[in-house]
Parts: sequence; structure tokens; C-alpha cells
Amino acid sequence: MLEQLQTASTHSRKRKLSVTLARHQDDIRAAQMLRYRVFAEEMGARLPSREAGIDQDLFDPYCDHLLVQDDETGEVVGTYRILPPDQAKKLGSYYSDTEFDLTRLGALRPQLVEVGRSCVHPDYRTGATITLLWAGLAEYMQRRNHHYLIGCASVSLIDGGHLAASLYRKLVDNHLGPVEWRVVPRCPLPLAALNQKLDAEVPPLIKGYLRAGAMICGEPAWDPDFNTADLFVLLPMQKMDQRYARHFIR
Repeated sequence: MLEQLQTASTHSRKRKLSVTLARHQDDIRAAQMLRYRVFAEEMGARLPSREAGIDQDLFDPYCDHLLVQDDETGEVVGTYRILPPDQAKKLGSYYSDTEFDLTRLGALRPQLVEVGRSCVHPDYRTGATITLLWAGLAEYMQRRNHHYLIGCASVSLIDGGHLAASLYRKLVDNHLGPVEWRVVPRCPLPLAALNQKLDAEVPPLIKGYLRAGAMICGEPAWDPDFNTADLFVLLPMQKMDQRYARHFIR
């Protein structure tokens, strides 16, 4: 049974929400159903799942699943999938390894915690829900004394990739990580063939990572199944912005 995080509650549209780690398979299944609803039904992703209406893959059994629940209904309304380093070692891979060559991060792998499959039910997309997810994630990192957070932050390619290319060009000047931490996309987004001069708005999730102190560690990869450009982000916890640390880590 997975350890339960200290419950944090808030009100969103008069709803009481709490954040916890999944303790039972039914909890994980509820998160997988939410992921399918958001990624497949809402965003049109192609999800190779064995069961209709469920987003599941080979990484799920090795992950901890962070959940935001509506306390009145018990419904899972937000989720993050967390792959700690010991489990990634058992599996032999992080999800990010499928999209990027992480060779230069070899020395950091024993302390890398990967997050992904982040999504929120459309009726609960408020600051309160996001705050709970971040609070749970921050507490997870602190309790286990992990030093680095990594993940793939996605940008839609609905316009053909021009906004994603422009966003990367906008962010690279101030948020590019050091060369020793650079990763290489296995299927690169063809930046040279795209308009990189659009006024691209930074998506809320990526904005949150950057404000916390994360960096982008190389050019974006193209994920054809999700029709997204993925940016590899890395957050050294010791460099986390102290305002965020005070807000999220109780």
C-alpha cells in the first residue's frame, strides 16, 4: 500500500478537495480514466491501451499516482504520475528516455524523479486544484529527499507547430539549462521549417515550472501520438524559488 500524503484541503466553487497518493488499484484506475477522458476524448491523443476508456502503459505499475479528489463525491479530478529513481532503475527507463537521449544526465539519474500525465477534469480547472497538485508533489519530493524533478511539458501542434517553435525560441534565452544537462530529442520538432516569430503565450503548466526555477534542457521533441511538441524540463530542488517553497512545502 502506498503511503498517504498529509491531506490538504481547499474550496473551489464550494467544493472541498484533498490531495493524496493512490492507495488502491481502484484509485489508480480512476486516475487512468481521467487521463483517457482528457488526453484521448478531449485532446484527440492516440493511446495504445488494452482496455477502452483507460489510459495505461508499462510505466504505470512502477509509478506513484498523485490524486486530487472531490471529498463530497470521491471523484478523482486531478492527477500526476510520479516515477521515482528506484522504480525507474527496476524498469530500466524513464518515460523521457523514449523521447530524449538523456546521456548527459547519467550522473543525476539516482536522484531524478519524473512527473507526467498531468491532467485536471474540465470542471475543476482552477488555481485551487493546481495548487493542491503542486503541494502534493513538493511534499513528495521533500519527504523522500529527492533532489531533481524532470518531465516532458507538452505544447499542442494543432497549428502545425509554429506556436511551439515560437515558444521555444521565446524561452531559450532566459531558461535554457547548462550544456552539461542538455538532452537531445529522438524525433526533433523541425524548428528550421517553422515560423519562430509568433507571439506565443506560455502555457500555465510550463509557466509554473519556470516560475518555480525549472530550466529547459534542449530542443523540443515531436510526440505524434499526442500531437504535441514536448519540452524537457528539469528542476533542481535546491534552486527552487523560495516563494514557491514556502507556499507549497508545509
